Amino acid sequence: MKGINFEVAPGKSVALVGTTGAGKSTIVNLLTRFYDIQKGEIRLGNQPIKNFDLNALRNSIGIVQQDVFLFSDSIFNNVTLGNAEITEDQVIAASKKIGAHQFISQLPGGYHYNVGERGGALSSGQKQLISFIRAFVYNPKILILDEATASVDSESEMLIQNATRELQKGRTSIVIAHRLSTIVNSDEILVVENGTIAEKGNHTELLAKNGQYKRLYELNFA
Repeated sequence: MKGINFEVAPGKSVALVGTTGAGKSTIVNLLTRFYDIQKGEIRLGNQPIKNFDLNALRNSIGIVQQDVFLFSDSIFNNVTLGNAEITEDQVIAASKKIGAHQFISQLPGGYHYNVGERGGALSSGQKQLISFIRAFVYNPKILILDEATASVDSESEMLIQNATRELQKGRTSIVIAHRLSTIVNSDEILVVENGTIAEKGNHTELLAKNGQYKRLYELNFA
């Protein structure tokens, strides 16, 4: 990364777009301190993130990734991750908000349905929706969506876009996406290229610049 500098206001959404290997996921890994920066500073509120207890920092951030990890257990346990403070009523309420309650309630055993090893009994879209429920019940202050719709079909993508809007309400969010249809309503879009921010602005502003974002957008919808 080279001279990356941007700010996400509380409750706002910023999208990171660019080609594979441009540096988008690196920014997320730095924010969550999977590895630390060598120069510069990342601040959460008015505090550098290096001043936060690592567990407290990561507990304040919810991440929904393209590759959803589910273990061979019930949907309920996959959502709560064994947290006894989260009730089944809370999981059901979150599921209804996200838009997953209908498909879960139709499964044998509903929320106690065993999803199989790595969620093999579910489709990719269904697994993704469960990861959204998980993020919702843990109520993070910061939400990171890392290619959350990259591997789902068009029908599932519509559900996940609705889930994304619901999950983003009242939260600061960073969205990484190849499918630009998922980020056109973001408050700000950053085009990352070779580890730098090549362009920034909202969807309309970036299209008007006739630059890299417009080329990516046209490729998406060609």
